[in-house]
This record gives sequence, structure tokens and C-alpha cells, in this order.
Amino acid sequence: MNAPIILLLLDITPMLPVLEGVVMELQDCALPLLREVIATDKEEVAFKDLDAAILVGSMPRKEGMERKDLLKANVAIFRSQGAALDKYAKKTVHVLVVGNPANTNCLIAAKSAPSIPKENFSCLTRLDHNRACSQVAMRCGVPATHVKNVIIWGNHSSTQYPDVHHCKVSMSSGELACFDAVKDDSWLKGDFIATVQQRGAAVIKARKLSSAMSAAKAICDHMRDIWSGTPEGEFISMGVYSTGNPYGVPEDLIYSFPVQIKDKAWKIVDSLAINDFSKSKMDATAAELMEERDTALAFLAA
Repeated sequence: MNAPIILLLLDITPMLPVLEGVVMELQDCALPLLREVIATDKEEVAFKDLDAAILVGSMPRKEGMERKDLLKANVAIFRSQGAALDKYAKKTVHVLVVGNPANTNCLIAAKSAPSIPKENFSCLTRLDHNRACSQVAMRCGVPATHVKNVIIWGNHSSTQYPDVHHCKVSMSSGELACFDAVKDDSWLKGDFIATVQQRGAAVIKARKLSSAMSAAKAICDHMRDIWSGTPEGEFISMGVYSTGNPYGVPEDLIYSFPVQIKDKAWKIVDSLAINDFSKSKMDATAAELMEERDTALAFLAA
């Protein structure tokens, strides 16, 4: 992919001086495909004729804030951004929501942009996907590129389910199923899942800030795969709109599934066997998403 890029950066008015600093840094990178950077506080400028929109900003949870208060604040943000996309962006725009709670924020943005297909909206669970690949790779002593077809099911939250039942690991002895490569079922069903689920909190505890470089890399991976497609026989994780899916996930949710991408269109991988262990964890994260959705939609209707 060698298309030239015009980058539009939107922020609130008080942050424009800081945004100018970001523009300077982008210019100083001398990126070969970057043709222009436009910094603005105006939605009509930022969303005009977009091919891709990456919605990073959201209201972070503050001390003492209940989850319903967080959802209420983010409904206002993503209703506005969804409406701006509906009004100004191309109808073929691909929208990636990163700001948390990403799945529900993505659903609100999609519902606020009725003229854009819901299939064009996705939320970022690639960071969790990459974390899962890395944990398996370190355990097996191989590069992360030797691990494929892990799955993140459900919500980008601590209820997500990192699933390696269909994962393959390339070892010196050949390609093995993940459970055969790791040879530690109790770790894969216990500490591995907890580590991936809680990795974001661990990063915050260590560096006093949320994930930055790894999140940026995951965004790049996600958008690259939308534009370039996934390799034959491989799938990645994306939060996408649930409707008539093969795994019994309730409809009208943004839920992370294994997907394959071709010609900028994703398709849920529908032939995977799901055991009882996996199904219980998939249902638990779906239940959390339904509760989030119902709370957020009540605010949207108010």
C-alpha cells in the first residue's frame, strides 16, 4: 500500500497549541507517504470526505466515577462524532473506534451515522490480539510472527476472552497447535487469560499512563489489514457489528470476533468448534456488553 496520505487531526480548542507540536513531530519524521497534516478544532473540517476515521479520544474513567457516568459522557462524544461522520465523511469511510469503552462507543457512533453501513465500523481489539500472540511467543521462545490465529472474543475490557484453541505456533519442529507447543494447559486456561485481560491495567500501574506505542502499532495493524486484507488461512480479531453470527452472540452489539478481510470487507470466520470452556467465557463478555449497550442507548434516547 503506497497511497499518499492527508492526515486531519481533530482536538478540542484548548489543545490546539499541543496539537501543533504533534504536527511538527509528524513533519520532522519525514514520512514518505505523508503529504499534508491539518490540525483543527472544527468537525466540518476534520470529517470532510474521509476515507478512514480513527476515533481515539474518549472520556477516561476518573476516581469515584461510576460506569454509568462514564458511559453517559462518552455517549455525548460519540453521538457527536457519529453525526459528523454521517454529515461530512464519504459513505465508504472505514471507522475505527479506539477510545474506551471502545465496543459500546463504536456502537453509539454507528447508530449516530445511519447513512454509513454498520459494517464500516469496528473497534480496536487488535492490541489484545497482539498481547496474546506475544505471551504465547515468549512462552514458546519464538518470534511473535510465528504465532497466528489467536482470537479475542467480546469486549475490550477485563471480561474479554483470549482464546488459543485454534492458534498455531511455528516451532523448529514444525507448526503445532498452541496447546501442544506450550505444553502447559493450566497456564493457557489460567494465568495466560488473566495476563491478557489485565495487561492494560498493568501497563498503567508501571508507567502511570495507558498504553501508547503498543496501541499505535495495533491501530496500524488493524487499518493495514482492512486495506490490504488478511493472509490466506489466517484470521485476526476485530470488534464488529453482531448480526446473524454463527456463535450465538446477541445481535446489536459490537463484539470482537475472528475475522478474515478481503477487498476491505470483513467476514466472521464461521467454522470454528467452540467447547464449553470457551462458550462460558464468550457468554460472560457478551452479558457485560449487553448491559453497557442498554445503559448507553438509554442515554442516547434521552
